[in-house]
Amino acid sequence: MSSPGDVPPEILNRLRPICLRLPESYEEPAWIGMRWRIRKRTFAHVFVPDVDRHPLYASHAAAGREPVVMTFRVPADDLLGLTAGGYPFFRASWGFNVVAAALGEDTDWTELTELITDSYREMAPKYLAAQATLP
Repeated sequence: MSSPGDVPPEILNRLRPICLRLPESYEEPAWIGMRWRIRKRTFAHVFVPDVDRHPLYASHAAAGREPVVMTFRVPADDLLGLTAGGYPFFRASWGFNVVAAALGEDTDWTELTELITDSYREMAPKYLAAQATLP
C-alpha cells in the first residue's frame, strides 16, 4: 500500500498533459500530493488521503488501496448536478464550489479534461480563461 500523499505515477502521467496545456499553468508539490496552479491559485490537486484521519474518503478506497482523489473547482450552478450522481464525484470537505473525484481504472478522462478546464477558467484571470480550450 502506498503512503498517504503518494500519487501513482500513471495518474500523474495522465493529468500532466491535461493541466499543463492550459495557459501559464504550472505544477508544484502540495502539502500532500501534487497541484496545478494558475498564478497563485490552485485549479487541480491530486493526492492520496489518509482515510484514518479523513474518513470522508474511506468509502472511495478499493481492494485495500487508499483512494486517489483529485479536487477542482466547478461553477456554483454545476455543483449539485455533478455531485448528485454520486461516485466518482462528491463534495470536498472545504470550499463552497470544490468537488472531489475518485480516480482509478474507470475514470472518464474526457469528462475529467472538461472539468479541469472549467476549474482553470474559474481560477484564471479572464483573458487567460478565454484562451483555455478543450484539446
